[in-house]
Amino acid sequence: MKLKIAYQGVAGAYSNIAAKNVYPDSVYVSCDTFEEAMDKVQNGEVDFAVIPIENSTAGRVTDVHFLLPETGLSIVGEYLLPVHHQLLALKGTKPEDIKTAMSHPQALAQCSEFLKAHGIRAEARIDTAKSCEFVLEYNDKSRAAIASVLAGEIYGLDVVAPNIENNADNTTRFLIMAKNQIIPEYDGGDFITSFIFKAKNIPAALYKALGGFATNGINLVKLESYLEKGKFVSAQFYVEVEAHPAQKGLQNAMDELHFFAESVHVLGTYCRFRR
Repeated sequence: MKLKIAYQGVAGAYSNIAAKNVYPDSVYVSCDTFEEAMDKVQNGEVDFAVIPIENSTAGRVTDVHFLLPETGLSIVGEYLLPVHHQLLALKGTKPEDIKTAMSHPQALAQCSEFLKAHGIRAEARIDTAKSCEFVLEYNDKSRAAIASVLAGEIYGLDVVAPNIENNADNTTRFLIMAKNQIIPEYDGGDFITSFIFKAKNIPAALYKALGGFATNGINLVKLESYLEKGKFVSAQFYVEVEAHPAQKGLQNAMDELHFFAESVHVLGTYCRFRR
């Protein structure tokens, strides 16, 4: 039986491309939102969800960070996808015809320099590939979409300008989400453990909570804060460390973290992706 993989967007979206690369020859389930994709995993409708977490040019995909602690899902892997954006338009469109480019806000941010240089107005849409549908609906050569080569092929649009991203090494990082934890066996390789915690409301709690990682030689590769819903004085922290639970150093560091944290939620341990 083929695996079922959920992603946000429609066919041709970068999440769809990532899902196909990670899980070839599977059934790919299109979802309108990240929350819907994660819900399908939680409900057992699909096996995994492939979710973008951050981009090397435009930064983190903020709403995903808010969803992570609420889904009850586990991170079981990561994938890095080189992202090359195409300016797509109706057949026969010339570059000088285009006045507006539609795409996901992340894609627009990743192509901001090109848009500014050519006087093209950015117009946010829910998805990159979905923007191609709007180009067809408007049937207006002044409107273009920013999306993948695959999306252009699916919707029959011309590539008016190729690879218009600000940075040639533009890359999006995806997390692979599952209903249950799948912790790989420790073999001395490179692993990442991700968790969310809320520090106690006492002086120097954050400093002390993280101090155990330094004293135990555990490298923090990511530390991000975000406010709890409806609160402006209570922050949670999303953390990624280069370590596996089988390592004594991580065990000691987590024990110290628990002492100074109000809550700790481990999201998963997974092999570090290497290109």
